[in-house]
Amino acid sequence: MSERRLLSVKELSHELGVSEDTIRRAYWKGEIPGFRICTVLRFRLEVVERVMQSQNLHRGLRTGAVRVGDSRPRGTRKRPR
Repeated sequence: MSERRLLSVKELSHELGVSEDTIRRAYWKGEIPGFRICTVLRFRLEVVERVMQSQNLHRGLRTGAVRVGDSRPRGTRKRPR
């Protein structure tokens, strides 16, 4: 039987290839399940991966998300007058 240990925000972000802020934001929005033990967040990798698959989320990026550098060409931003 595999060991079912709880991962910290840092460990989960490393496993999924996203920032720690992304993990915290997803937890507070209810996109991924986790446990709050006093002031510390803990996650089960298997459960988070299962939820991500059911919600069509992928490791690192949400489907249809804009990646850094793909948002818009340079010089198209409207400047205030």
